[in-house]
Amino acid sequence: MPAGRVAIIGAPLDLGAGRRGVDMGPSAIRYAGLGERLEGLGLAVEDRGNVGAALPETIATGNECARFLPEIKATCERIAAEVSRAAREGLMPLVLGGDHSIALGTVGGMAAARGVGAAIWLDAHGDLNTPETTPSGNVHGMALAAALGLAQDSFASEAWPLPALDPARTSIIGVRSLDEGERRVVRELGLGVFTMSELDRRGVQAVLADALERARGSAFVHVSLDIDVVDPETAPGSGTPVRGGLSYREAHLAMELVAESGLLDSLEIVEVNPILDVSNETAALAVELAASALGARIL
Repeated sequence: MPAGRVAIIGAPLDLGAGRRGVDMGPSAIRYAGLGERLEGLGLAVEDRGNVGAALPETIATGNECARFLPEIKATCERIAAEVSRAAREGLMPLVLGGDHSIALGTVGGMAAARGVGAAIWLDAHGDLNTPETTPSGNVHGMALAAALGLAQDSFASEAWPLPALDPARTSIIGVRSLDEGERRVVRELGLGVFTMSELDRRGVQAVLADALERARGSAFVHVSLDIDVVDPETAPGSGTPVRGGLSYREAHLAMELVAESGLLDSLEIVEVNPILDVSNETAALAVELAASALGARIL
């Protein structure tokens, strides 16, 4: 991780999700005190504002198998440019979503700056669908597949190379909902997939050690934190909740282990939905998890 310097980049996009509201996620996380919390860790923080994103009320849905895809790619291209610029300037990009489709921009920007990298994808879902396999047409369920180079005809752009991630160095952690097409992708690509059942059996520390070891030696290591990886009792402000997720302490431990590894090059936090939240507690959790990933400790 670039020592001590963080660039916060907001991505208020909700075109890729099935429920409205995540476009307000960056504001909610900032309001919960992100900048002040990170500065309290001794980090130099540059908030570079938000990239532009279209509103669904103003545009046509387009292809029902990949709804709003041209507009999502346009936003991701703006994210990629900001992420790439920050990385080249020696800052660690911290991208605030928005729905998980923004990950193509974050990972794409890192790949444009550094080459093909690794990811630790903390998520209740696999995000491994393509326009051919999706049951919903929501692009936030295709973000990891796109970054791995699947469906390149749909997701290719001059703003990023594809694949942007190496499947042999990429892990999904906390998954508890996979579609049949996603299961096939897991088997074909050899991704590291650590389900909640495995986390229950082996513990967070053992699973994170495996995922970090897979990622080690890559051109960059990206951590993508979908807030729905945390149990909805702890993180109610998510549009795609799945019961049985990480506890508050398990989520913090995962981020603490990432920080201790010294491997983190970029971080994003996505799918915080203030409309569904209770007293902004999910956004506050996002702030604390970001702080843990960047070196904070409970004690």
